Amino acid sequence: MSNFAKNLTLACSYYPSISEVCRRIGINRQQFNKYLNGQVHPSRHNMRRICDFVGVTEAEILMEEARFSQVIGLRRQPVSRPQLELPMQRLEALLARSSAVDRYEGYYFRYFYSFGNKGCIIKSLARIVVRDGRGYFKNVEVLREPDSGRWIRSNKYEGMLFQLADRIQLFEYETLEMNSVTQMTLYPSYRSRVDFLLGIQMGGPTRRGRKPGASRVALEFLGTDISVLRAMRQTGMFYPDDPSLRGEIVEAIDNRIDPGAFVLEVDEP
Repeated sequence: MSNFAKNLTLACSYYPSISEVCRRIGINRQQFNKYLNGQVHPSRHNMRRICDFVGVTEAEILMEEARFSQVIGLRRQPVSRPQLELPMQRLEALLARSSAVDRYEGYYFRYFYSFGNKGCIIKSLARIVVRDGRGYFKNVEVLREPDSGRWIRSNKYEGMLFQLADRIQLFEYETLEMNSVTQMTLYPSYRSRVDFLLGIQMGGPTRRGRKPGASRVALEFLGTDISVLRAMRQTGMFYPDDPSLRGEIVEAIDNRIDPGAFVLEVDEP
């Protein structure tokens, strides 16, 4: 067995399982096993990914086993790393609960009042996918002026979701400039067929300054197999009285605070 295979096996022993190592590096388990068994040598790209994850250089991972053991042992000393890894391990445990959101897979129209365009409702196209026990979320906004239909800009978001304490928790980030994050909490649906999901979202859009904001949000279920092009043509910015918007959804996302209340809340639909 090559030095690389022996050293890779040693480096992996610092983690709970080989599966976790493969998941965190992003390499197929079957291919990774061939590296461990010394059957094949990784490509330059995969070698760089492995070394970056383990925290060594390529020259170091090719050392004699005894020398590499000293190097990796020193760098794995429990100074503050366990304290830093613990929150990530707990987050991994939360994300592993994505199986509870299987029934929400499909496409949705997403509705909420725009943070930067007062009085306008943004209608975008979103999708929920569950792969390998993880829930993923994608959202595309194509913003057009309500009056002229003129294109303003497009925004793309990606994120993850899971169910916790009888709520769907979703985190997304803006993929083009990577300068904003949104957190969303939605009520789950207990109907035999999902119609729409209602909740609150919070974020800090950078195009209107540093001021964060919160708003009600609704996801209207479209199906699992749709014409994406046709759906995208129906997205944009709209005035609340636009006849193409469902009245019950417009009412549900109205950001009113009832008399006597001091925070923005959403009643269960």
